[in-house]
Amino acid sequence: MKRLAKAVGTLGLVGFAAMNSPFAVAVDSGWYLGLGAGQAGANIDVERIDRNLLGSGFSSTRTSQDDRDFGYKIFGGYQFNRNFAVEGGYYNLGDFGFRSATIPVGTLSGQIEIRGLNLDALGILPISESFSAFGRVGLNYAEANDSFSGTGAVNVTNANPNKRETNYKFGAGLQWDLTESLAMRLEAERYRINDAVGNKGDIDLMSAGLVYRFAR
Repeated sequence: MKRLAKAVGTLGLVGFAAMNSPFAVAVDSGWYLGLGAGQAGANIDVERIDRNLLGSGFSSTRTSQDDRDFGYKIFGGYQFNRNFAVEGGYYNLGDFGFRSATIPVGTLSGQIEIRGLNLDALGILPISESFSAFGRVGLNYAEANDSFSGTGAVNVTNANPNKRETNYKFGAGLQWDLTESLAMRLEAERYRINDAVGNKGDIDLMSAGLVYRFAR
């Protein structure tokens, strides 16, 4: 019995020491990683395209749009408490384009690819033990790569302009904790983007994703 009591006491001291050691911090770690993917949608300013063509001596007879594409993001963050987190990552919102038929006879085609980095602050509202809502606001640093081509009477002088600029972004979503370490998200986000020819617009990303929390 004395040996048993001594052994229990020793294990208790070891456990207490482990809880107060630097390695015990990992148990309460707020770090997490995640990924999300879904549909991105762009607001293509057809009226501006038509005005630019008119200023160059052309009129547009018809403009078609390709304003939807697959988008994804990879992110990491730290949750300080049950109501606040900071998150950053990489995103690719896909490719978008247009094609305008012109008079004098020709066509003007354009395409833009958007990718970049973001840093957001998240406000979290727990609804139940495993379900929460959140909103986000932050900055996105986007690289916009444009490409233009013309046929017939349309002559493009700068075929591949590009631009890098920082703008705002915001969004909201829902999170469902599947386990203590794994959660699922549904999100809607809006990215403010400047392209390489002076246009400013919004690109929306509707995504589903997974979040993995470390050392829960």
